[in-house]
Amino acid sequence: MITKFKEKYIGDKAFYKRVLITVIPMILQNLVTNFVSMIDNIMVGQIGTEQMSGVSIVNQFIFVFNITVFGAVAGPGIFGAQFFGKGDNDGIRYTMRFKLMICAVTIGVGAFILSFFDEQLIELFISEEDSPEMIALTIKSAKDYMGIMIIGLIPFGIGQAYSSTLRECSITTIPMISSMTAVGVNLVLDYGLIFGKLGMPEMGVKGAAIATVIAKVIEAGVVILWTHTNPKRNPYAVSLFKNMHIPSKLVRAMVIKGSPLLINEFLWAAGMSVLAQCYSERGLDVVAARNISSTITNLFSVVFIQLGACIGIIVGAELGANKLEQAKSTDDKLRFFSVASTLILALAIIPLAPLFPQIYKTSDDVKALSSFMIIIQAIAMPLWSYTHACYFTLRSGGKTGLTFLFDFVFTWVFVIPSAFIIGHFTKMDIHPMFTIITFSEIIKVVIGFFMVRSGIWISNLVNDK
Repeated sequence: MITKFKEKYIGDKAFYKRVLITVIPMILQNLVTNFVSMIDNIMVGQIGTEQMSGVSIVNQFIFVFNITVFGAVAGPGIFGAQFFGKGDNDGIRYTMRFKLMICAVTIGVGAFILSFFDEQLIELFISEEDSPEMIALTIKSAKDYMGIMIIGLIPFGIGQAYSSTLRECSITTIPMISSMTAVGVNLVLDYGLIFGKLGMPEMGVKGAAIATVIAKVIEAGVVILWTHTNPKRNPYAVSLFKNMHIPSKLVRAMVIKGSPLLINEFLWAAGMSVLAQCYSERGLDVVAARNISSTITNLFSVVFIQLGACIGIIVGAELGANKLEQAKSTDDKLRFFSVASTLILALAIIPLAPLFPQIYKTSDDVKALSSFMIIIQAIAMPLWSYTHACYFTLRSGGKTGLTFLFDFVFTWVFVIPSAFIIGHFTKMDIHPMFTIITFSEIIKVVIGFFMVRSGIWISNLVNDK
């Protein structure tokens, strides 16, 4: 029994070397990005609870936009990974053109909504139980921050079209370098512009937003410049803008496979924002506590998130190369590796739960609540790891309809109604409410297990036949 388990779930040295070469640059990139976001968050937290809550509210909407962009590039990315496995540079070029077009549309829609409905969106997260002064300062901070962050939608969207293509072609170091360069700049500008240090003006939350936008421009610029100045490594980028032709058959295929992903990612992210709004019914202290707890759990979550993305890249390439049995075996081992790694990280987070909130300049109640939330999220991380791996497994074979059911339907049919009813129609304390909603992920684990085990996701989308 142990031998069968090892054969199915444990790879050899060559397997882990291949995985680590692919995933370590991705983890480092996101680890550095999240670390700097954490420092940024802590800096804003030194100004006050209201400013921190205002920034946290706006970041809910930026999060929805970012995830929507990931969904926009994910559909053509499935084809891109399989075209790479097949060695078809024309195919990769077509998918990249499609990404740029759909990202441009997403940027336009996102900028319009956040520009014209900013105050209405922000007020959704304000509870009447808080004082008028606290509410007014939170809204002002949120509007100041959002007004500048809208500009950052442009470089982020375009940069993701390039970065995702590089990753699909197993080039993960350049996105990592671009991200590290950007976050270094972001960190220095945050310190200078938030507090008025290093000869810069003191701008508070506006300074934090300006620093973030400049960093996004640098991150996108590095990736774009490298892609077009290295034609031997990126032959698909040659003549990329000579015309914007994409074969109509491929467009239809990408739209059919990509639409569920785009819609799913948007609605899932929107669902997370609705969930945050349900929690905010318990007051702005809860908004602040969730902001603190999410900051550290997001830092550790990059491991299982990027291992999931690694599944999409490696398994997708094997499917595109028509190595179907190998793809299945690889997926089994990657899912196990992801959960095992996350379990170790979760154990490392728990001792930090009472310590990390002490960094923030906020009330003792907020610190205590955020410590509780960190512990609950740490325990749930292995569950998130498994469902994330299942999601990318289904996606690697183009089963985007199943990912739509797996992600969106679960979120909107079960999680959101449960949170809405508890948040709006009961007086349940935030502690049991947060615990119940978080561990509803167990249901999704069971669903994901049977979906993946069925093998329905094993398919080659770019076979000439």
